Amino acid sequence: MRTAQDKVEYATEQAPRMQWAQHAPEVYKAMIRLDTAAKQGLDPKLYELVKIRASQINHCAFCLDMHTKDALAAGESVERVVQLSAWEESRHFYTPKELAAIELTEAITVLTDGFVPDEVYERAAKHFEEAELAQLIAAITVINAWNRFGVTTRMTPGHYQPGQHK
Repeated sequence: MRTAQDKVEYATEQAPRMQWAQHAPEVYKAMIRLDTAAKQGLDPKLYELVKIRASQINHCAFCLDMHTKDALAAGESVERVVQLSAWEESRHFYTPKELAAIELTEAITVLTDGFVPDEVYERAAKHFEEAELAQLIAAITVINAWNRFGVTTRMTPGHYQPGQHK
C-alpha cells in the first residue's frame, strides 16, 4: 500500500521545440485577434467543447490542457469533458445542437476523409442561424490552426491556468 511519503516518478517533461510566438510575434498576435473574433456570439461552453474535440483529434496536448481547464472554469462538467472523446456512444450527455457542432468539428478537422458531408453541414444548419454557423466554422478553423502550432512545436501541457490567454 502506498503512503503519502512514497514518491511517484513520472516521465521527464519534454521541452518545446521552440517558442514560436516569440519568433513570430505578429503571427501570434494575429491568431489571438482571429480567435477573439471567431468566438463572438458562440456559447462559451460549446466553444470549449469544439476546441477540446478538435484538439483530441489532432493530438494537441497543450490545447487539451488549456481548453479542458477553460471549459471547467466556465462551468462545464467533468463528465461531459471526459465523455467527449466517445461522444457517439455518449450522445445523451449533449444537446442536439452540441452534437451537431461536435460532428461538424470532426468533419472540418478530418478533411483527409474527404469533404464536409452535406448531411453533417445540414444538421448543423438546422441548429445554428447562418451568422452563428459562420462563427462556429471560424472557431473550428482557428482551433485547428492553433493545434498545428502546438503539435509542430511540441508546446508543453500542464502549466496553463484558466483564462491565462484571454
